[in-house]
Amino acid sequence: MNTNQPGLFDDLPTSPDEIICGVDEAGRGPLAGPVFAAAVILDPSRPIDGLRDSKKLTEAKRDLLAPLIKAQALAWAIAEASEAEIDKLNILHASMLAMRRAVEALKVQPTLALIDGNRCPVMKIQSIAVVGGDDKVEAISAASILAKTARDAALVTLHAAYPQYCFDQHKGYGTALHLERLRQFGASPVHRRSFAPVRAALAAGPQSLTEE
Repeated sequence: MNTNQPGLFDDLPTSPDEIICGVDEAGRGPLAGPVFAAAVILDPSRPIDGLRDSKKLTEAKRDLLAPLIKAQALAWAIAEASEAEIDKLNILHASMLAMRRAVEALKVQPTLALIDGNRCPVMKIQSIAVVGGDDKVEAISAASILAKTARDAALVTLHAAYPQYCFDQHKGYGTALHLERLRQFGASPVHRRSFAPVRAALAAGPQSLTEE
């Protein structure tokens, strides 16, 4: 298993037949759009240079690495949990659901999942949580990149449907611009109604365009 920290899993009982996937999510914090997750099984014979936590890479670098991961990994899958599922389950459990869906969608069945963070989704296979795993384990880094690029692309698509919110600029995060547009136009169908700023916008209603 390739990691950025030699010895990190020396105490893990693995065998040559172990098939390990890395898993990460993207989009827990935004006020709109689904939460995405990805699972990746890397091919040791086809290493990919530059894998690390997607948040530490530029958008251009992520966009270069994502197709390489898809082309060279043994298997990869991307899944999501919708805004309605986030509001029903809460964002933590919706993130777990998206991660489980990603693992279950892999075309190669893994025997072990390494999950970024301190919690694991309930799955049929063994899973281990790795705090900071997206910058320690290359398979998790790869999953981080796929989840992030997929979610960013989804928000650009949502921008075409709801251009007044400028999703292409802030990707749904609670920036000053996004909060301003929420106050002005109210919440869209893709906003997460369980999140406090969206609840506040729903309670206040859209402002008049002539309001100061």
